[in-house]
Amino acid sequence: MQRLFKHIQGDKTIWVIIGVLSLFSFMPIYSASSNLVYTVGGSTFGYMFKHLVHLFLGLAILYGVHKIPYRFFKGLSMLVLPISIILLIITLTSGTVIQGANASRWIRIPLVGTFQPSALAAVALYVYVAQYMAKIKDKQVTFKESILPLWLPVFLVLIFVLPANFSTAALIFLMVLIITFIGGYPLKYLLSIVGVGLLFLTIFILVAKAFPGTFPHRVDTWISRIDSFSKKEASSDQNYQVNLAKQAIASGGIIGLGPGKSIQKNFLPQSTSDFIFAIIIEEFGFVGGIVIIAGYLMLLLRIIIVARRAPSTFGVLLVIGVGLPIIIQASVNMAVAVQLFPVTGQTLPLISSGGTSIWMVCLALGMILSVSAAKEEVPEEEVLIEDQNPLDILSETI
Repeated sequence: MQRLFKHIQGDKTIWVIIGVLSLFSFMPIYSASSNLVYTVGGSTFGYMFKHLVHLFLGLAILYGVHKIPYRFFKGLSMLVLPISIILLIITLTSGTVIQGANASRWIRIPLVGTFQPSALAAVALYVYVAQYMAKIKDKQVTFKESILPLWLPVFLVLIFVLPANFSTAALIFLMVLIITFIGGYPLKYLLSIVGVGLLFLTIFILVAKAFPGTFPHRVDTWISRIDSFSKKEASSDQNYQVNLAKQAIASGGIIGLGPGKSIQKNFLPQSTSDFIFAIIIEEFGFVGGIVIIAGYLMLLLRIIIVARRAPSTFGVLLVIGVGLPIIIQASVNMAVAVQLFPVTGQTLPLISSGGTSIWMVCLALGMILSVSAAKEEVPEEEVLIEDQNPLDILSETI
């Protein structure tokens, strides 16, 4: 174990959490994949091996990224963000539909398979916004001056993500607001941006309603999910899934039915991804669910600790920007399973199947570990003194 830790850097607790969640994921994936065998074909071993490959590549990304001094992520974000936007355009115009989704969210890449560009665009955008806010620290920047360098890239990403994935677009917008707020962007400007965002959303809905062929079924899907959630209609497709998830949770009891003994995995759609938390509780019970929640809460605590110890403003905003979405995504996934949130498409980080999700979570965690391991000199203009940490300023403001 000591030899293993000798080759890795950064927060050791985060490494342990990553390892535990990754190893645990094989049990529910192997069990729940029987649903895919029945509906799609293949074998449970085949799906587990595919998950193993995804995790192996994700951990390789994690290891490689955490070795890069975090200051280099500034330049990389300005290179990757335009590429991500181009990929989003390609996806929107000629992307691939998977497992019944009524929108194109994936593209096919040789040797990689399907890839979801919105996940890469989100991470790249968070890093870009963090570096911009660090650059203007202690400067008086007007709203007009920040429109092109800050908000134009943000709204370009949102425009190309929104038609296919409302929940991801909403999460991206929320995280950008959080990063800029912590970074000291004036609140009055942020309120203006929220107003602009709502205006664009309204225009999109009106256009989609006026020209149904432009974005087929998207707005109707959003409305249907929200309406089904608010009215708890048992007949709706979304609540049909949620009802099966709740049956799985109820069957689990305190200690669960045991690994591989889930019943609802044979009927519950997306049992290896969107609703895997329900399968976990059915097989491992209330105790298993609490352990998973505790794991993400511990990860959140370590993210906050790493952010507070970061040596620069960019380090603080980077850790919060790429780390908090992981926790929010996990919370949304678990909340959907117990009908505390409308059905979305958010997976359970490091546990659900899906290559893009695993790779982007590992990319984000690699950046966090890079910040936690930072020992290099930080440019003088970015060095934080004890009372300049944006998190301290935020807590005093609140």
